[in-house]
Amino acid sequence: MKLKSAYRFYVICTALCIVAGPAFAQSSFGQLKADFLNPKATTVLIAAHRAVHHEFPENSIPAIQQTIEQGVHIIEIDVRVTLDGIPVIMHDQTIDRTTNGSGDIETLTYPELQKLFLVHDGKMTSNKIPTLEEVLRMTRGKVLVDLDMKTDKVNKVLEVVEKTEAKDHVFFFDSDFDILEQIQQADEDYMIMPRAYSYHMADSAIQRFSPQVVHIDFSFYDDQTVQLIKSHQARVWINALGDPDDAIQKGKTRKAAATLTAHGANIIQTDYPEELVKYFEAQPQN
Repeated sequence: MKLKSAYRFYVICTALCIVAGPAFAQSSFGQLKADFLNPKATTVLIAAHRAVHHEFPENSIPAIQQTIEQGVHIIEIDVRVTLDGIPVIMHDQTIDRTTNGSGDIETLTYPELQKLFLVHDGKMTSNKIPTLEEVLRMTRGKVLVDLDMKTDKVNKVLEVVEKTEAKDHVFFFDSDFDILEQIQQADEDYMIMPRAYSYHMADSAIQRFSPQVVHIDFSFYDDQTVQLIKSHQARVWINALGDPDDAIQKGKTRKAAATLTAHGANIIQTDYPEELVKYFEAQPQN
């Protein structure tokens, strides 16, 4: 009887875990989304640049999966559109650096791309170039996605976002304000992040878009800029790429974090997201 009772208890617990698992993930994502939309939140959000790509090819499915598993808040990926109109994930205009093929991605069809393999550290892997649809389906309800628009074929990208019902976890990044305007004109509920190169450009972006995030850089990262952005209910995005990431790689995460948050930036893009997630999680919350 005891064995039967124990087995029954195990079956019930397993069933509850299966049912509760997705609900817990959705609840966790709901909190992440609320933090993202709250510029006054004390949480510093971490974005993985081209996903976590130390062990896997950049912008690949396993890199994205590892990013999710590490508890990173945002995945930054680059989207381009093939000759036959399929949005795929690829940073460069050509596929020469990242695959075992060559050529301009916009002159190649998706079937042609699927014959190729992604390269990591100079070695060919078994990984294929993922489609935007694949990525949005696997990330839905788990992590926010920053879509770096490397294409002017806006409608093709938006079709996939709508098809996958991903509007609630995707935001669009570009320095071309005309591209962002096309996106907002398609649906004013789309979340966007304009790239600014000065205080005045940040101000212009805010007035034009009322964005959820503004991407700035260290050349004008100061109290005045951050106050401007936050006063308009937006978060402040800064890159760790370069010197701060070099410091993190050398084990000086605290020093890098202090530099990155000195004036109040509250989203950090990095090639070392796991280290920064752990660092900020260990800090006392206000």
